[in-house]
Amino acid sequence: QVQLVESGGGLVHAGGSLRLSCAASGRTLTSYNMAWFRQAPGKEREFVAAIRWNGGTTYYADSVKGRFTISRDNAKNTVYLQMNSLKPEDTAVYYCATSQYWGVPTVVSGTGAYDYWGQGTQVTVSS
Repeated sequence: QVQLVESGGGLVHAGGSLRLSCAASGRTLTSYNMAWFRQAPGKEREFVAAIRWNGGTTYYADSVKGRFTISRDNAKNTVYLQMNSLKPEDTAVYYCATSQYWGVPTVVSGTGAYDYWGQGTQVTVSS
């Protein structure tokens, strides 16, 4: 059974930083692609960032490009999301997800490409 556990969320002032972690068990992430999504109250879940299994390719949503960085440590079976220059509109529950598939951004950014999800971690950015 695959389990993904996110951590690192919290309350931060606008302009601040947070680093989210996603630890996997039950699946060795070495051959799997990973992504972060987020969901704000009353809104659909949206793509944030994705990283290929070998870390060689990354994609970002336009809204976070230049501020967020996705990375992975396959030896630790963990994926990270470094979030800088946070804005109130970044407030959401952040989820990590894993997938066997990789392709063009329109594929990678869709929730349907991912087969396992974490339970989420809350990020709140105050103005």
